[in-house]
Amino acid sequence: MRSNRATVRAGVSMAATLPMIAGALALGIPAAHAADSPARDLLSGTKPAWATAKADKGSATDSAKVNARVYLAGRDAAGLAAYAKAVSDPASPLYGKYLSAKKAHELFGATKAQVSAVKSWLTSAGLTVTAVTEHYIAVSGDVAAAEKAFGTQLHNFAKGSKTYRAPARTASAPVGLKGAVLTVTGLDNAPHKAKHQDELPPPDAVYKNSGPFSSYFGSNTATSLPDAYGHKIPYAVKGYTGHQLRSAYGAGHYTGEGVRIAITDAYASPTIAADAAQYASKNGDAGWKHGQLGQSLPDAYTRTEECGAAGWYGEETLDVEAVHAVAPKADVTYVGAASCYDDDLLDSLNKVVDHHLADIVSNSWGDTEASETPDRAAAYDQVFQLGAVEGIGFYFSSGDDGDEVANSGTKQVDSPANSAWVTAVGGTSLAVGKGDTYQWETGWGTQKATLSADGKTWEGFPGAFTSGAGGGTSRTIAEPYYQKHVVPAALAQANNASGNRVVPDISAIADPNTGFLVGQTQTFPDGSQQYSEYRIGGTSLAAPVVAAVQALAQQARGGKALGFANPVIYSKFGKRGVFHDVTDDPTGDGLAVARVDFANGLNADGGLLTSVRGLGKDSSLSAVKGYDDVTGVGSPGRRYVRSYRH
Repeated sequence: MRSNRATVRAGVSMAATLPMIAGALALGIPAAHAADSPARDLLSGTKPAWATAKADKGSATDSAKVNARVYLAGRDAAGLAAYAKAVSDPASPLYGKYLSAKKAHELFGATKAQVSAVKSWLTSAGLTVTAVTEHYIAVSGDVAAAEKAFGTQLHNFAKGSKTYRAPARTASAPVGLKGAVLTVTGLDNAPHKAKHQDELPPPDAVYKNSGPFSSYFGSNTATSLPDAYGHKIPYAVKGYTGHQLRSAYGAGHYTGEGVRIAITDAYASPTIAADAAQYASKNGDAGWKHGQLGQSLPDAYTRTEECGAAGWYGEETLDVEAVHAVAPKADVTYVGAASCYDDDLLDSLNKVVDHHLADIVSNSWGDTEASETPDRAAAYDQVFQLGAVEGIGFYFSSGDDGDEVANSGTKQVDSPANSAWVTAVGGTSLAVGKGDTYQWETGWGTQKATLSADGKTWEGFPGAFTSGAGGGTSRTIAEPYYQKHVVPAALAQANNASGNRVVPDISAIADPNTGFLVGQTQTFPDGSQQYSEYRIGGTSLAAPVVAAVQALAQQARGGKALGFANPVIYSKFGKRGVFHDVTDDPTGDGLAVARVDFANGLNADGGLLTSVRGLGKDSSLSAVKGYDDVTGVGSPGRRYVRSYRH
């Protein structure tokens, strides 16, 4: 699927000594473009799967505008993949021998000659170069020029209820460029954006949780409400804080001191510094030191209305406060993207790698695998591989819609969590008891039933699935070597006999019903903006929690970067006390909590909504003993952080 052709450069001592092609194929990455004709190289994956003959509505207008990015393969794409594997594999003699950002670019980045040749090709076709970076050349022009440059016709295709432009056949580049082009994006104009006005809007409308609450799991039993699973159930917690999460995941005396964590999201909360400081002060976390929290932001923002910019403020706030709660002395850099579109998010990731802003990168965003086109997957994998050779690890939330059937109609995983070059973080429901003691975890999967009008029963108990940790088997990514002998064959081979990538790799707290307390400035009905706190969850919580735990592990390791962590994580599987082996019903009694919510999200004026939330019911996915597709190898256990000590 991935177009990864490169000419092996003589004289590259470290990379050239590696089994390049074997190393690339071990993570499921083809080593070369296919030859379209003697004069062209196919750029695999540039014709979307939805651009079918049946959906074809005919040629696009020649004069219509095209904005595209031509990503550069660099001088040794196969060597990059191989070196990324070698420095990440504890069984390799090159393990941990990371390169500086400068050295990585010297060995694997595009040469001036390659850039010049690609620019000449594009401009000779009538396209205008609008930007040049270390990673891509951006161009604009009309459809006719794009068709000439990329050796394809651009047609209009039906996609759902809408019509979008896309190549009628796979795009290509002149063979004379000798593999200098990795891929091209932008030939299709369907939206490519992550879930979660050029001027940022104010904070979103206020949201508050109603009580009653439990202060720790099980501390407040809902005695006046009906039984669930044959017994009384507790009210949901108000929201866990740092000391409870640190205890649950074996932080010990480690704080993340000396470790740098980056967080990527779209846009930037205008109140993040004040909110983070107030939250830490109110909830017993260490205060932020001068310079400990920084931001790296774009020159301008785009698509603020389309992307719901204000909604991303809460994401950034959650990520920053969760990281600091678990790793209170780690340095945190927030890297905001100009929009929620893939090209802008890629720019943020490249910024982290090009300037080595951190060793650990938390990313709480993504979309379904079916929405990710192979051209963009190739661009993402390139930055993940460059990060790996520098000792940078990327952690992505696995999604909040379980197997995605209820959300998309198709059983699938999320991307970029599906990449073989990132650590996919799944989710759990967490019970922390009195004295911050770890009780148990289940795989996060919620069923909801509401209280009957007479208050005597739960209507339709156990109710319908509402949300859960993303997971399952990829349809597009080959099984990576580090999952072999750990992931059950029934999961790896669910889509084909040769095996595919299974998500997630590791997990942590995610269930909003056992969630994290967050503090954020919000907009109240009178128009005022005030700080307030509420409970939140999702694998958007699990990703920064795992990133923070990794910072503790890096400190325990003496500060040596963990890099791309999956090979080491899987090598620790089965060792006593390293992981919590999470299952769906650890008590055997059926697990649920009672929730009371404000109907209007603010106060009782609009009434109260009472419901029971069943735990451990994640769509068709199941958390079982051993590896599973809800929690991966499990969550960090009491010995996880300590296992990195030398």
